[in-house]
Amino acid sequence: MTIKTFAPAKVNLSLHVTGMTANGYHQLDSMVVMVDVGDHITVQEADDLTLTVRGPFAEGVPSDGSNLVMRAARMLSDTRGAQITLEKNLPPASGIGGGSSDAAATIRALSRLWDMPMPSVRDLSVLGADIPVCMSPFLTRMQGIGDKLDPICAPPEFSVLLVNPRVEVSTPAVFNALKNKNNSPMSVMPDLMGAHWLDWLRDQRNDLQAPAIELEPVIADVLTCLEADEGTLLARMSGSGATCFAIMKHADDAKRLAHDIQSKHPKWWVAKGHTCFQSFI
Repeated sequence: MTIKTFAPAKVNLSLHVTGMTANGYHQLDSMVVMVDVGDHITVQEADDLTLTVRGPFAEGVPSDGSNLVMRAARMLSDTRGAQITLEKNLPPASGIGGGSSDAAATIRALSRLWDMPMPSVRDLSVLGADIPVCMSPFLTRMQGIGDKLDPICAPPEFSVLLVNPRVEVSTPAVFNALKNKNNSPMSVMPDLMGAHWLDWLRDQRNDLQAPAIELEPVIADVLTCLEADEGTLLARMSGSGATCFAIMKHADDAKRLAHDIQSKHPKWWVAKGHTCFQSFI
């Protein structure tokens, strides 16, 4: 039996850092959506558990037990075998949940291959803070340390452009550079998805954007490119960076802007996509 699953990029439309726990974990309030740009996981029956990594960002990705994909498989069962193939299309350490989404996709695939139940949110949170939210295709509010999830609805449909200047940003370094760790949570979200919701989203923020720019100023250059385009409705950094996203008026705007940015910055990673729901589930 062979099972293939999609590991979509996770975009933090907003990310408020609202405090810290007694044991030093940062508490968040974030609105998360999945987009149809991502990695692919394939699992096949085998006696032993192995991982093969291929794709444009395979170089440097470990294939041993340190990879989150292998740790996820071992959490599900430490006795079963499978041949796992990871097609790595997302840049590493880029703020769009690549490793966490890979692990979530692996768990979804292996639970079917091995006919086993899904782990609890608590178990998934121990494995990685972003893994629980990567299990859901819904527009989701993520709070706490990533363990408090409120699936809201199918995501509003919009085209999105993802741009990464090909720099890796250390998440711990960004959090350490954040001067104020006790910020306000997101304001009350409107009931209707539409223009009012986008206005509300513009009033939210990513508290990690400023410290990430302090560490990697090129992130500000990416945001300038995105914000200057007439087709951009909202531009912001995702997660702890360095990937930035733009919500676009139309798919043609995303295609045109992607071409323009790639022409001017050929070394940057640029991907156009759309919010995904059916393709994920």
